[in-house]
Amino acid sequence: MNFMRTAVLLAALTAFFLVVGYLLGGRSGLVTALVVAILMNIFAYWNSDQMVLRMSNAREIGPQDAPELWGIVQQLTQHAGLPMPRVYIAEEDQPNAFATGRSPEHAAVCVNAGLLRMLSHEEVMGVLSHELSHVRNRDTLTMTITATLSGAIGMLASFGGWFGGGRDANGNRIVSPAVAFAAMFLAPLGASIVQMAISRSREFEADRSGAELTGHPLWLASALRKLEMGTRQIPNANADAHPAMAHLYIANPLSGGGLSNLFSIHPPMEERIARLEAMAGAMAGQPLGAMEAAPAATPSSPASSSPWGGASQPPRKGPWG
Repeated sequence: MNFMRTAVLLAALTAFFLVVGYLLGGRSGLVTALVVAILMNIFAYWNSDQMVLRMSNAREIGPQDAPELWGIVQQLTQHAGLPMPRVYIAEEDQPNAFATGRSPEHAAVCVNAGLLRMLSHEEVMGVLSHELSHVRNRDTLTMTITATLSGAIGMLASFGGWFGGGRDANGNRIVSPAVAFAAMFLAPLGASIVQMAISRSREFEADRSGAELTGHPLWLASALRKLEMGTRQIPNANADAHPAMAHLYIANPLSGGGLSNLFSIHPPMEERIARLEAMAGAMAGQPLGAMEAAPAATPSSPASSSPWGGASQPPRKGPWG
């Protein structure tokens, strides 16, 4: 059902793009916008992961740098039948995480240092199961295409609005200049609403399949509660500087409130937690194929380091110890 809904919404966004392209640019404008969108998609397909990781100032780590974090990712990928992704840590205090990459074979997961300080071992497993579900479902590619189409609609609307709209084969205006000018504002808004619906659908699906991966929905539910509190209290400088990457994060990383939250592409955290709690209740405490959290790794590095790959941290307490 979620896959079909995403397919329908992507089709709607593509159709919206074509209609806006014709009305504002005529036949030539439509062709131009389509070519631009295809080129943008090709560029995004091959380069979006490295661009996002550079924008987040993330550093790649190995098993010797952060043995506990690396072990969690390895355990989850083996359980999910996925290739081992590259693992990154971003030196951000805000607790958050994201996945990127055009396919499971070219995936990367990145966690903020603040997340490792705030969450328990089990909660980190819940978060990473969500991110790896995005990788398995190829959501990073879906959202890259969605964001590219939305951006192309905005660009086309701005161009067509300022030049008064497109003309037909006889040179007559397809729409009045007033309509074209209004479309300059309304078309990007409509595209953003469709993008928001697609993103929210994929987030709910990643929550569900991530909880199924660990067999413990409450691990992720508990993590989301802490992320909701942490993202409200602690800003994310990199995300604020590059808001186009906000949709990748498990929790909305942007500092703004009001309309910024109203049009957030992330679903309400309360609803996500409620769904996970209902899922845990349906499992009746005996999930099938549930994973057990691996014991925390003992760091082999000097005392100044931690198994998470950062500075030494005090013991973290969570609902599971």
